[in-house]
Amino acid sequence: MIEIMNIIKKPIPSAAYYLYWHFAHERQQVFFNRVNNQLILTKDEILRTYKFTNAYRASDRVSQYLLHNVLYGRDCYSNEDTMFRLLLFKIFNKIETWEYLKENIGEISWGSFDFHKYNKLLNESMDRGNKIYSNAYMMPRPSLSTYPKKHTNHLLLLEQMMLDGITEKVLNATSLEEVYEILKTYPSIGNFLAFQYAIDINYSTLIDFSENDFVVAGPGALDGISKCFTNANEFSPEYIIKHMTDIQKEEFNRYGYKFQNLWGRNLHLIDCQNLFCEFSKYTRVAMPDIKGVANRTRIKQKYKYNNKSINYFYPPKWGINSLVGVSNENI
Repeated sequence: MIEIMNIIKKPIPSAAYYLYWHFAHERQQVFFNRVNNQLILTKDEILRTYKFTNAYRASDRVSQYLLHNVLYGRDCYSNEDTMFRLLLFKIFNKIETWEYLKENIGEISWGSFDFHKYNKLLNESMDRGNKIYSNAYMMPRPSLSTYPKKHTNHLLLLEQMMLDGITEKVLNATSLEEVYEILKTYPSIGNFLAFQYAIDINYSTLIDFSENDFVVAGPGALDGISKCFTNANEFSPEYIIKHMTDIQKEEFNRYGYKFQNLWGRNLHLIDCQNLFCEFSKYTRVAMPDIKGVANRTRIKQKYKYNNKSINYFYPPKWGINSLVGVSNENI
């Protein structure tokens, strides 16, 4: 759990602190400029040059695909099928891999899962030189068999999780943190992946917990936090993320930013966690003298314009889908 605020000590902002709010505002402005079909997305040269995720995690292209095509692609999926589809998609986290499997298998479901068929298809895709995993983050190989290929072991892990009753375990969970702890019991699913998967499961109809109930800082966020505060090591990363979530309106106003939230939805813990990761990258160019705990100096991925439009859709329980496309000033 996130500890109660220490009333004596407070996080001390560094010289780079203001860039956290600058980046959050500018990246969200890019999002709305795309939504509104603006020709110029941003004048920020760093954002124009390098790839950064959205201020809101659920607005990213892969999350949108998950919502549209995996979780809510038709009127109703069974709980088992929802869990299986979600985990299968997230293991590879790559739209092209999902579409390839669907094209060759048909409707993807737990009831029709055939390990050997899936494994054969993925082997054939790799033999053709295709990458079947996203490069968004590293996926460790679960050591479940003597099979040499990572994807084979991941398919075995998925099968093991389903047979172990993960769906029922998650349905009986009483908190987002408990879902996270359930996921961590499976091979190769560490803190970072367990939290990311828990958030994705929470997008579905299986559970409905607040995204402000629980957070886990990933490696990139830890680096961003270390750059943002001079005494970051005196607090837990989760406390600092909650602190930023709590003061967002005050800080945007203090720095003169008219932040457009997500049609009435403020930044939640997962969003502020992700922003720390992206802020870490942004400062490598904007303020290269500010060193974080990771001591990384460059941004690997360049920005490439994707002309495929997205009809933005969010978990229906958020209650914002009827507002998508409406000016925030009219909410």
